[in-house]
Amino acid sequence: MTDGSSLARPQIDVTTWSDAGSRDALDLVASSVAEMIGFEIAIISVVRGEQMYAVSVEGSSGATDAMLGLATPISMVLPELERADDWGRFHFVPHERIESDVDPIGWIPDMEPIDAPDAWHPLDLLIAPLYDDASHMIGLLSIDVPSSGRRPGPTQRDLLERYVGQAERALRMAVERDELAERIRLAEAARRVVRFATSQDDLESVLDDCREPLLEGFRADYLSIRTYPSAGVPSAGSPSSNLPSDHVDKIRSRARRAWAQQEVVIVGGRPGGGDEAGAVDTAEHRAMTEAMAMTGLGTVMLVPLGAGRESLGHVILGRKDPDLHWSPDEQSGALDIARDIGQAVVNSRNLLQEQQLVSELRRLATYKSQVLSTVSHELKNPLSAITGYLEMLESDPSVTGDARRSIDAVDRAARRMVRVVDDLLLLAAVEDPDSVRPTEPMDAVPVLLDALELTRVAAERRQQRLEVIAPEGEVRVRCDAGDLDRVLTNLLSNAVKYTPQGRTIRVTLADRGDEVELAVTDEGIGISAADQERLFTEFFRSTNPGAFAQPGTGLGLTICRRIVERHGGRIEVESELGVGSTFRVFLPAGDR
Repeated sequence: MTDGSSLARPQIDVTTWSDAGSRDALDLVASSVAEMIGFEIAIISVVRGEQMYAVSVEGSSGATDAMLGLATPISMVLPELERADDWGRFHFVPHERIESDVDPIGWIPDMEPIDAPDAWHPLDLLIAPLYDDASHMIGLLSIDVPSSGRRPGPTQRDLLERYVGQAERALRMAVERDELAERIRLAEAARRVVRFATSQDDLESVLDDCREPLLEGFRADYLSIRTYPSAGVPSAGSPSSNLPSDHVDKIRSRARRAWAQQEVVIVGGRPGGGDEAGAVDTAEHRAMTEAMAMTGLGTVMLVPLGAGRESLGHVILGRKDPDLHWSPDEQSGALDIARDIGQAVVNSRNLLQEQQLVSELRRLATYKSQVLSTVSHELKNPLSAITGYLEMLESDPSVTGDARRSIDAVDRAARRMVRVVDDLLLLAAVEDPDSVRPTEPMDAVPVLLDALELTRVAAERRQQRLEVIAPEGEVRVRCDAGDLDRVLTNLLSNAVKYTPQGRTIRVTLADRGDEVELAVTDEGIGISAADQERLFTEFFRSTNPGAFAQPGTGLGLTICRRIVERHGGRIEVESELGVGSTFRVFLPAGDR
């Protein structure tokens, strides 16, 4: 007994095709054909791509070993059907009609024909195509070696017709279940890829975790995932298998065009197998074919990665067997998964860029704090000398008249410079990201009372009334006591400074559950809507002439906001010109 094809015969593992119940049903039909009609060999094959694979073989162990799982090209079957005698569902090709230069199909039994006019010859061919509901051929029922040694007569043909229907129904069910299993397998691969893509931030980890579900889901022997560098973000994923740089460029070029056309590119397979999808130009096709040969693959599917209109990379799936084609479900499923991976690439790159931006901003903030601190210290030393000599001159009784007025003017300017330097040093301290200290919950009431006490003298001098609304007992807030004092002192001094004589300033302390609110309300000159937008900007002074006339550095509110924000809070302002302003500070509440 011999295998009738001289070609290298591809093979599949029939134990993984369809499901066990469907395979058992096919085996039962094949067995019934052999036993009930009187044939030693019955083979049921299924169409997969351009091949027919024998998935059920009933007969001798030699026939089973030789044929089970092996493939026959459909291109060899169709000519035989055209030259065959029409026996209803079956087609019979007598051996004398088989062309001598054509390899015979299937398995050739080792038998000696009997001496009779209707004797069965080892090269006789009796096959029945099996179809689905749409009249597409899905398989083949082949029978061989009749027990009588003769070609089947009318009675046997009638029985064979019945079994063709049974074989067709059984094969339809098996094919449907195999297609369903494939869709389930691809859906599971997609689910796992999405889970990995959304659960991690590191792109290399995402791509590495996607490898196993992709290899299993697509039953591939090879996988390469590669993203392209963009906007300072390096490429990631599998290396390019030592391919020449021009090959890599051509593959990337084809992948980019494939993403624009929303298609996969399939290269390889048997000549004429119809397994190539997506047009490629000669140079790109040659590059992909050579790359495929370098990795020992028979067919590959190039899947573009992208998001929106942007091509981000590619996935290459490969199979060693050139006859294992890529099904339409696998092609569309690969594109869907590639979109999910593409979105993960976008998310990862956005996160990386945000991290780089945050790092750069922190670096700039540190540098700015260092510059402010350095400049302030450099100014503080000569200012100390100036104020020291001014004190000596002011104590000299011989200095009078214009000289005394000049010294007073210099003293006022020097003291203003001292305030600016002090504010710059404080701003540098609160903006330094390395100076943030962990804070423990504290009682805000004593800090508020101390700030009010310091402000009370200035308020009384202007005949202003200070009102305090605060709950009895402690109000726990998570903030540094010194920082809270600076914020309250600054807001209270501003309220006193910009409120006319005889009016009221109200301070409210309230526990709002998760946060504590501190509000300072005045009946002052108010702030315009345009000025409110820039109020917390460094060195900003109000355009209101009444406010601009008051001395100040334009840093106080900036410092307040920096302090509040670094403690996880926020500061808001409500104001109307000629009516007054309310500054509200919200800080995280402390432990109850």
